Amino acid sequence: MTNSESLNTPAPVQPVEVAVIGGGPAGLMAAEELSRAGVAVHLFDAMPSVGRKFLLAGKGGMNLSHAEPLAAFIGRYAERAETLRPLLEAFGPNEVREWAAGLGIQTFVGSSSRVFPTDMKAAPLLRAWLQRLRHPAAGGEPVRFHMRHRWTGWADDGDTLLFQSPEGEKRVQARATVLALGGASWARLGSDGAWWPVLQACGVDTAPLKPSNCGFDVAGSPVHGVSAGWSRFFSERFAGQPLKSVALRFTDSQGRHFERRGEFVATATGVEGSLIYAVSSLLRDEITAQGSATFTLNLLPDHSAAQVLAHVSHPRGSRSLSSHLKSRLGLDGIKLALLNELLPRDTLHQPALLAAAIQALPVTVVAARPLDEAISTAGGVRFEAMDAALMLRQRPGVFCAGEMTDWEAPTGGYLLTACLSSGRLAGQGAQAWLNTHLYKNGNLVGDHS
Repeated sequence: MTNSESLNTPAPVQPVEVAVIGGGPAGLMAAEELSRAGVAVHLFDAMPSVGRKFLLAGKGGMNLSHAEPLAAFIGRYAERAETLRPLLEAFGPNEVREWAAGLGIQTFVGSSSRVFPTDMKAAPLLRAWLQRLRHPAAGGEPVRFHMRHRWTGWADDGDTLLFQSPEGEKRVQARATVLALGGASWARLGSDGAWWPVLQACGVDTAPLKPSNCGFDVAGSPVHGVSAGWSRFFSERFAGQPLKSVALRFTDSQGRHFERRGEFVATATGVEGSLIYAVSSLLRDEITAQGSATFTLNLLPDHSAAQVLAHVSHPRGSRSLSSHLKSRLGLDGIKLALLNELLPRDTLHQPALLAAAIQALPVTVVAARPLDEAISTAGGVRFEAMDAALMLRQRPGVFCAGEMTDWEAPTGGYLLTACLSSGRLAGQGAQAWLNTHLYKNGNLVGDHS
């Protein structure tokens, strides 16, 4: 054989029972379901190690789930609540806690009803999980891990999985495949959305990937003659500082309403943080539809409108407006700066208008931050493209799970719970597929379903 002929010779095909592609929570849970059932699972991931985004999410405290009543919990998934209901009723917040306990990880419910490991860390849970996958209980099958294997799609035969690895191209023939490739945020941790055009080219119905739980850029300030973003003074002085104890209200052009108290952070170009993430899907969709979205901030939600007006209208004598607002209402720092940033000067000196703005300060955002900065992703494989077991209708024997499917949820344990739940269902679906389809020499020869 000549050198040119050897270069053109396809790599040999490796037969496996099930290929799980993606080593995040959904992929690991699918692998666990199959492993427990005695199925030989090969897990492939493009990164040098699994669970990288999982570990990053746990740096500030590993939020596993949320302890609110199940009906309210399911409602957090908005348009996909009813679609996800069967998954979450089968494996929801209580089951997540029981699963963690089975790994030796005890949990507690925090003051916000969020569920955390007692040590607040993600690494011990991941280590225990991987130990169980590699060394399952009697009757289980060890999961085999293949790291630095980037899935690039299928070969021309439509069945053989193709991977790029440090040793070159790898070709894998799987009886069933679970895709758990994540969304498109935090690409450096492995979730880069590269799977989206691959599945779209195969005719799989996919929704465009969009940022979720994300920050936003604000519109320019006409007060300061800025075409976009904050003024230079505000950005340099207050970027990174939190706005605490505020209430945000927003109603979109479809009449959907959001109102909540909390806090968020000013960035160099706009806003981000927990309160902004909670309303991000509405803001994002409104920007898409209308070009911008305007919410209002109540900077003093513990005060009544009458109280604020009375304090603002109180004679201030020789004191500056800043000193007056600080002494009468405790308004200073970033809250006071925000009033100066967004309100015309004449409004600042009209007590009735100023008092109204303090409790309903309009903030206009014009763009979501880039997808890779978002905490999570909306869009992906539509549930209409899958059956009840999360198998692709266009690709029998191929299942999808986790954030690559078309749902979104707020932070607070909802993201992780749905990833685990969908991974579990996809693993069960793959096992059922193996049980009902007959193979010979790696080829499907019939079924007895």
